[in-house]
Amino acid sequence: MIDAHTEIFDYADELISTPRAHLRLELKNENGSFVVTHNTNILLRCKLNKIGTIASGFIAESLGVSMPDSGSTISARVSTGVLYRTVGIASLDYQSDASYVLLDRLLSEAEMQRGGASDET
Repeated sequence: MIDAHTEIFDYADELISTPRAHLRLELKNENGSFVVTHNTNILLRCKLNKIGTIASGFIAESLGVSMPDSGSTISARVSTGVLYRTVGIASLDYQSDASYVLLDRLLSEAEMQRGGASDET
């Protein structure tokens, strides 16, 4: 657990360790949590408290999709490079102003790397 708002699972590191152009991820908003999965394996889980909701929005943005509504699921297709930046975004301390400088950089890099490779269906 990196911070109280987000849990990053070992499976995320496993996926990042082998470069791939396309990973289909699912983003779910359910039971007070925001969850990112790949092939039913959990990569990230955010509590939907004040800070967790902020982190969840930025995680979705880094993947090129919007935050799913409560009880909904959205798909995204991204590279491992984008996922790497998403994990970085998930681990930021959103109560520190310095984190927002890093956030801006990571979001910009994720957007450049996506290059139109994500979708919301």
